[in-house]
Amino acid sequence: MATTSAATFSIGSTVSFGRRGSPPPLTKPSAARCTSQNSLASFSGLKAATSVKCDSESFLGKESSAALRGSFARKAQKPNQSSHHGLQLQASYKVAILGAAGGIGQPLALLIKMSPLVSALNLYDIANVKGVAADLSHCNTPSQVLDFTGASELGNCLKGVNVVVIPAGVPRKPGMTRDDLFNINANIVKTLVEAVADNCPDAFIHVISNPVNSTVPIAAEVLKQKGVYDPKKLFGVTTLDVVRANTFVAEKKNLKLINVDVPVIGGHAGITILPLLSKTKPSVSFSDEEVEQLTIRIQNAGTEVVEAKAGAGSATLSMAYAAARFVESSLRALDGDGDVYECSFVQSDLTDLPFFASRVKLGRKGIEAMIPSDLQGLSEYEKKALEALKPELKASIEKGIAFAQKQPVTA
Repeated sequence: MATTSAATFSIGSTVSFGRRGSPPPLTKPSAARCTSQNSLASFSGLKAATSVKCDSESFLGKESSAALRGSFARKAQKPNQSSHHGLQLQASYKVAILGAAGGIGQPLALLIKMSPLVSALNLYDIANVKGVAADLSHCNTPSQVLDFTGASELGNCLKGVNVVVIPAGVPRKPGMTRDDLFNINANIVKTLVEAVADNCPDAFIHVISNPVNSTVPIAAEVLKQKGVYDPKKLFGVTTLDVVRANTFVAEKKNLKLINVDVPVIGGHAGITILPLLSKTKPSVSFSDEEVEQLTIRIQNAGTEVVEAKAGAGSATLSMAYAAARFVESSLRALDGDGDVYECSFVQSDLTDLPFFASRVKLGRKGIEAMIPSDLQGLSEYEKKALEALKPELKASIEKGIAFAQKQPVTA
């Protein structure tokens, strides 16, 4: 690329433009386009001028735009540096995807491969992962891609990893509920989390495998039995519920998607998914009928996709997008960004349930704070729905705990 040419990047929510350099909206899908007046020689080892223009007319909100500009400013020119090379993008984090050859794993791997925050991307599956890694390795982004196949290579896949993402398991099929998946996926998650405990106990653990309302408690019990449980670093990925809520509300109310933020609490299945429409930002009014219609659609959105695919799969692409966003948020938190919030299913004291999905503040050591204000001032509809979801969520949590306690961990 000629040194006089300008370069433009237009990249989705999982891309950052340097360490602490890509704050996507914390509860909104995002994209950013950054234009440098000097060349960006390649995506790997980028160099750019200190002056960076951020165009945020797509998915990036005002707060995130300001944070992005501030991040670039913090990285800007130091003494004795050429003005053309004041910004250095550095990849420094290691991510592992367990179940990387599957319907969620492959697009998720591609999205994470796009992040300049990632220096190493380890892909694990029981089969067919070598080709996925070979394919991704041709992308000219900073991370090195390695493949690991089968139980004998799982330990090496996890050595020194900062973030572990677990989409492994069987997908939903027409007529299946998330509980129908339990017996198969429970064993898969147990086995994988045992390996995480043995090889990278300090990593952030992102559980995608359904039913999340049960698999996260299983993971917690396994980590406890291994003596390495840190509740601040175990997350059930419920970001897709937020992504859907934001999308459906923006469509319904003809709002700009970049401005819409709907917190979603509870769990990650059916009626346990509770979008707090009364707390939508920007403030917007809903009729009782709209509240009910939107809530039901958000709760049943996964089934909507399963039925539309007519037996050919479940919500893999949107799930990969949401999971990649949560990974990027975790990487930003690890990198010292002090303004990272996401909804997640975690150990919680906000209700009488041991696990609960709500907004949390992320930091270098995991969860820094819960956001109890989200559960205050609920509408009457939301109060009733919250009480109605508790028995089902409680049963799912207890089912996971009971499963893990009956299954001794592997030494």
